[in-house]
Amino acid sequence: MTSQLDSNAVADFLSDNPHFFEEHSELLGRVKLTSPVAGRAVSLQERQMEVLRDKIKTHELRLAELLRIAQENDDITHKFHQWTHSLLLARNDVDIAHTLVNGLQTIFGVPHATLRLWGVAEEFAHTWFAAEVSEDAKLFCNSLTTPYCGPNQDFEAASWLDEAETVRSIAMLPLRVTGAPSAFGLLVLGSPDPQRFTADMATDFLSKIGETASAALTCLLD
Repeated sequence: MTSQLDSNAVADFLSDNPHFFEEHSELLGRVKLTSPVAGRAVSLQERQMEVLRDKIKTHELRLAELLRIAQENDDITHKFHQWTHSLLLARNDVDIAHTLVNGLQTIFGVPHATLRLWGVAEEFAHTWFAAEVSEDAKLFCNSLTTPYCGPNQDFEAASWLDEAETVRSIAMLPLRVTGAPSAFGLLVLGSPDPQRFTADMATDFLSKIGETASAALTCLLD
């Protein structure tokens, strides 16, 4: 009496004997498999080609995605270089804040951007970036260890932006002297697009913008 082979046992046998079909090549043409592509029974060789084509297609799509990400990163790096270059060319201390904000709008295409600083030197107390900020806003800023991104929930900082009523998403970047626990200012970016700044977006690049802005603006502090 012939015992019924379990399919797992057959799979194990073929796995342990990879040269089986080389020794029994006549079986290759007789083995038929259902093809999800052709919708009919095909030979083992045809099915292997279909699987191989699927793998190649998956790798091509993955490669295209990696190339897209690389291109995006290259574009961001180029823009970041342009922005930092403009900061280095600022003619005097007062120009830095305007150059910084204007660069974010023109180079990075941010619809709305502004900033506020506190504890500035006396000669800058009259400037737009030293306008009054509530203690609550300062406490909120101090609580940020990473940039805040998300919907505009009527934040005080959103009211500092031009056309604040149109802002649907916002990014708020605390400004700190390296290693200091307390912030000395807040950089605010806004957009009428609710998906421009979202709670689940990566903030690594925004953090770098915040760090660079902080370094550039320390010359304005008392």
